[in-house]
Amino acid sequence: MSLSDTARTQGATPATQRRDPRQIPDRLTTRGQRVLKSWEALLLLVGIAIFVANCFASPYFLSPWSLSDATFNFTEKAMIAFAMALLIISGEIDLSVAAIIALASTAMGAAATAGFGTPVLVGIGLGTGLLCGAFNGVLVTRLGLPSIVVTIGTMSLFRGLSYIVLGDGAYRGYPDGFAFFGQGYVFWVVSFEFVLFAVLAVIFTVLLHKTNFGRAVFSVGNNATAALFSGIRVPRVKMILFLLTGLMSGVAAICLTSRLGSTRPSIGLGMELEVVTMVVLGGVSILGGSGSIPGIVIAAFVLGLLTFGLGLLNVPGIVISIFTGALLIGVIALPRLIAKGRR
Repeated sequence: MSLSDTARTQGATPATQRRDPRQIPDRLTTRGQRVLKSWEALLLLVGIAIFVANCFASPYFLSPWSLSDATFNFTEKAMIAFAMALLIISGEIDLSVAAIIALASTAMGAAATAGFGTPVLVGIGLGTGLLCGAFNGVLVTRLGLPSIVVTIGTMSLFRGLSYIVLGDGAYRGYPDGFAFFGQGYVFWVVSFEFVLFAVLAVIFTVLLHKTNFGRAVFSVGNNATAALFSGIRVPRVKMILFLLTGLMSGVAAICLTSRLGSTRPSIGLGMELEVVTMVVLGGVSILGGSGSIPGIVIAAFVLGLLTFGLGLLNVPGIVISIFTGALLIGVIALPRLIAKGRR
């Protein structure tokens, strides 16, 4: 019997077995299958389908300037959604983000009327967002109040303050340099807002998925009591997340006010619904404990392209709002229906 026959008869040991170099390792195959079966992959296919449908809806859609305009439908909301995703993953929520935009915009408008320049206006916008986030965070982490109740209350409080200051009026006359944040372009059709959105997407991806703080956020969302006993300072983590959400609302207020060139107390009205929809559509569990920033990025493009396409078809804004609300309910209900179907 030859040596090769002996090997076939007795079987080669693991140490002597040779893998076909053309064969994909099991680990990579499993990872690839997991990616293809993920919610993000499905969402990406939906986004591609909406993009193709928009191409047929209007012959002007593929124009570079038209595509650039489409990004304004989601960049400001996505900036808030990045921070909101972390907050919802931790088991909390902030429904006052649109009202924070209104209050921050009102504060910037008052400062612009008083003659302050662009750097001061930016500082006031960011500072107002931080203060509002701190107020929400203290009520939740120090007093132990439910975040959904607190932020429903502050949603009325912050916007009410804007109505008290402005009434039926509006602030205009912002400095010329302030217009760059919402209307400026970094290169050709690439707007400053889109560049800022991309930079924030990278920052929040690293923060949530590559740092100890991100792991702490997931731990708090899965089991806050176990996280506390494992040494994580749960109130501190949640306070930071409320501050971060307020700060991102301030950033969105700067961009939105700059793009519109004026401030009214109704600015950003209803935006909190679209932000939460974007977060949940991106795969973040509304119950906390799971989610990803790449999913938020894809969801932002999907919602942005969808609303832009409906606008091209002259669909009224109220119908788009109804559709957004229905989409939010559907995305929340779908996993439960699938789970019940499997059982």
